[in-house]
Amino acid sequence: MIKATPQLKRRAAEVLRRLRAEYPDADCELDFSNPLELVMAAILSAQCTDKRVNLVTPALFKKYRTAADWARTPQATLEKEIRSTGFYRNKAKNIRALGAALAKQFGGRLPEDLDTLVTLPGIGRKTANLLLVSAFRRPGIIVDTHFKRLSARLGFTDNEDPDKIEFDLKAIVPEKDWGAWSHAMVFHGRRCCYARKPECPRCPVRGLCPSAGKV
Repeated sequence: MIKATPQLKRRAAEVLRRLRAEYPDADCELDFSNPLELVMAAILSAQCTDKRVNLVTPALFKKYRTAADWARTPQATLEKEIRSTGFYRNKAKNIRALGAALAKQFGGRLPEDLDTLVTLPGIGRKTANLLLVSAFRRPGIIVDTHFKRLSARLGFTDNEDPDKIEFDLKAIVPEKDWGAWSHAMVFHGRRCCYARKPECPRCPVRGLCPSAGKV
């Protein structure tokens, strides 16, 4: 277990400072105009790139304006419309179930607290935290595959479970920086610290990374 020492917190703060300088526009890369669109895009993004999802969602968002719209669409119709995002049967099932739950329990609106969000179909902690940060502008740590990989490489966690990683980082990073930290880590993972061949020589946090040049 890695202890949240003052030294570790200082290193994390410097990592964030450098990543913010490198990626000043780091933010959610899914296209959306409201919380409902974001959650549907997030469900579609599982095992799929944001770029692919952004090609599919404009037509969907024009057709499905409310939670009830998503709930009413036939399973086969939605499967056909989202097929290119992969795992389309399960995604369509979750999207329709989420639309129905929102329409029935919350007047078609997404609740704005994590504990309630994670009780809804298709929403885990990662998606719930994404909604908190990007839709509701509240603190949250979004542990996706990039975040998980970089947190381990940087020596901020030795856990594999995303929920445990989330709480490890919450102990190291100030709450006010959780959202910025999440987006900066994802941007860096997508643009430099790749899974197979990280580009350590050009990495802005190389001097702060115990894994630099060793992966």
